[in-house]
Amino acid sequence: MTLPAALADHGRLRWMPVSMGESGDLVYRRDDGRAFAKVVPESRSAELAGERDRLAWLEGQGIACPKVLDWREAGNEVCLVMTAVPGVPAADLPGTDLLEAWPSMVRELGALHALSSGQCPFERSLSAMFARAVDVVNRDAVNPDFLPDEDKRTPAPELLARVERELPVRLAQEATSTVVCHGDPCLPNFMVDPHTLRCTGIIDLGRLGRADRYADLALMVANAEESWQTPQQAEQAFAMLFDTLGLTADRERLAFYLRLDPLTWG
Repeated sequence: MTLPAALADHGRLRWMPVSMGESGDLVYRRDDGRAFAKVVPESRSAELAGERDRLAWLEGQGIACPKVLDWREAGNEVCLVMTAVPGVPAADLPGTDLLEAWPSMVRELGALHALSSGQCPFERSLSAMFARAVDVVNRDAVNPDFLPDEDKRTPAPELLARVERELPVRLAQEATSTVVCHGDPCLPNFMVDPHTLRCTGIIDLGRLGRADRYADLALMVANAEESWQTPQQAEQAFAMLFDTLGLTADRERLAFYLRLDPLTWG
């Protein structure tokens, strides 16, 4: 196995490939299981540097997440090496185990939301995300795989216009509900101890920033839907999410962020 140049001389321990992302990023696990490395083309170095900087900012703030070990640039690649968060991705749990782990996952997300948003240097505001969506749509770069089935045949400009009509009310809500958001709190980004079924931390924080907490809540609810084995499990998890966070669910607000998010990934 030929390692990327940015990782090839990183210590004497072996690195094993884990996955390859859709954007061309490579993920490796060190053979002692205590570290991971992400390698991306130089053209995406700013994105990976953003994740590095977010992890560095989070260190020491009580959030269980990877810690930065090294940053390397070699040839046409850049590499971020970080500690591993123990456990298995929540996405790997069957519905009954996920339901038991769910409250601790919600508490971990709540701890992130409880950080001082005024001290967070990273922005993920609704205005910024809508501008991102405009750019993606204008470039005809919307990934249809990220759209719900009912939207796959709708022209992207129509999907964008639907979001834009709601902007005034959602911007007003954001003004009173801005927190430090994960940005992509899907099940693979929550790590869970498979024995105790307690959340051990969160990973993939490249989209962390100040945003309406509903941007996170919508993604967490939607991504978990296919993991529940019964409608009762889904309803119980939904209730636990909002009860644990002390919030009253606003389903229209959740739906808005689910319409916006797929337009921001191109």
